[in-house]
Amino acid sequence: MTEGSKKQVILMRGIGVSSGIAIGKAYLIDTGTVEPPSYCHLDDSSVDQEIVRFKNALKESIEQLKRIKKKMEKDGKGKEHIRIIDAHLMILRDQMLINDTVKVIKEEKVNAEWALRTVLRDLMEFFERIDDEYLKQRSSDIEHIVNRVLINLTGKKHETISDIKEPSVVVAHDLAPTDTAQMVKGMVLGFLTDVGGRTSHTAIMAKSLEIPAVVGLENVTRRVKTGDTVIVDGTTGTVIINPSPSVINVYEKRKERYENYGRALHFYKDLPSETTDKRRLRLMGNIEMINEITSLLDHGAEGIGLYRTEFLYLNRKDFPTEEEHFRAYKQVADRMFPHPVIIRTLDIGVDKLPVSMEIPKETNPALGLRAIRFCLKRPDLFKTQLRAMLRASVSGNMKIMFPMISGIEELRDAKAILEEAKDDLKREGIPFDPDVEVGVMIEVPSAAIIADLIVREVDFISIGTNDLLQYSLAIDRVNEHVAYLYEPFHPAVLRIIKSVVDAAHGAGISAGVCGEMAGEPEYAIILLGFGIDQLSMNALSILRVKRLIRSVSFADARKMCDTILGFSTAKEVEGYIASRMANIYEEELWI
Repeated sequence: MTEGSKKQVILMRGIGVSSGIAIGKAYLIDTGTVEPPSYCHLDDSSVDQEIVRFKNALKESIEQLKRIKKKMEKDGKGKEHIRIIDAHLMILRDQMLINDTVKVIKEEKVNAEWALRTVLRDLMEFFERIDDEYLKQRSSDIEHIVNRVLINLTGKKHETISDIKEPSVVVAHDLAPTDTAQMVKGMVLGFLTDVGGRTSHTAIMAKSLEIPAVVGLENVTRRVKTGDTVIVDGTTGTVIINPSPSVINVYEKRKERYENYGRALHFYKDLPSETTDKRRLRLMGNIEMINEITSLLDHGAEGIGLYRTEFLYLNRKDFPTEEEHFRAYKQVADRMFPHPVIIRTLDIGVDKLPVSMEIPKETNPALGLRAIRFCLKRPDLFKTQLRAMLRASVSGNMKIMFPMISGIEELRDAKAILEEAKDDLKREGIPFDPDVEVGVMIEVPSAAIIADLIVREVDFISIGTNDLLQYSLAIDRVNEHVAYLYEPFHPAVLRIIKSVVDAAHGAGISAGVCGEMAGEPEYAIILLGFGIDQLSMNALSILRVKRLIRSVSFADARKMCDTILGFSTAKEVEGYIASRMANIYEEELWI
């Protein structure tokens, strides 16, 4: 291309993980990816020296993160940013990582880079067997941390976001949480990455900073150059490289509308979540860590619809004690009182449990010994968690939810262990709420099909749309090659959800949704029309969904749902919903 010639316009679509629009010059950043190290065999006299070199690189990595943390504290960054740096520091100090690498150096007499890569490979295989999307994304944190050590071993310079001198759209193969934690809104207009998913720390950080971001673009680093003009639409996942002036003008107007809309949303924080014809819909939050509660309350959450308890089991060599469980659950219940808190029992597979458990590897963990199946296999561990939940239930606002129930027998077995825990506490004179509500997640097709039987035996149900879609459509939702088939508008999915809601209401119990669909207004309006009683989502989605609910009538939403149930394809449903959304109110950017 000659100097001054017109650059090619490139349209790309990825995964929008943080809403909003950014327009600016691209800044292509080399995040320091290290090429696979060469194998080097050591003689006996060099082994100890190589171990020292490895530990020096570890020490330097720790010092770098400490400096980043100190600067962030000085800049007044929030606790959630600091927490991620602390988590990385904890992994760098993890004796398992250190000892395993030293062991490989000693026993195989290889260089530190090769040994560290060997340990990383084993860890990555370990995480690949995890079905849970959120937990699987945590593997990227370990990869980033190991990569930092490798860079220090090779003496390569770390290029960071703090090196950016003017407002830019950051483009990278991937960004470590330590990179995104250093982002300054205004200097970083938006960011694009080749890899990543909705639940990565990078995505979470982008949302908390409200920086538009699109990930999973596969090859954006090969298609954009530093200085190219880039449009980032984090709402739709659209990226335009070298747009024409007319396209820039269109997106500048959209950006202005979006920002005005965002400021206006805070008006709804303390207003009831009800339709124009007075139908109430409770809006709740999904959390993993206790410090996420502040954000939920700031955005008007009316409870916690999904409290993931898996974090208690991660990065440790043993199982959490009853007291550890109890302290965590009680703190959440007390912070949210009088709003309800739904605590989900353990929902990970044996592949992510403490290494002290010697359990054979599974060829297909997604369909293996995980969630309620594992809990029923280990009733001792299950009862420990249930006892803690019951003890925390004295607050009066706590509910217990079983995940991945596939049939009545599993449900009855789980409830039987819960009753045993109640009996134990009674004998010991330990107080608990004897009427604590018990529910299940409907996320397996078999459970959806027999929902009319399940609802007779529980107090509430919550539809986990993430797994329900994955299992119903036979799609690995974190595989970018088939991500296009992950369609929440699929007629089969919509019919399944409708039938489950009808079954719950037929039995006189409430039905909620705690998957990704709950937090997206274009899906929320369908869930409203189906008669869902509560939606649970991330904090930043609550006001957008509340704005929608207060803009429509329940009667109209039901009519819309009657119409879409007659459609044959996801595209037909999507087109119809998009046209109706545009009519409901103009300031929201649906397409």
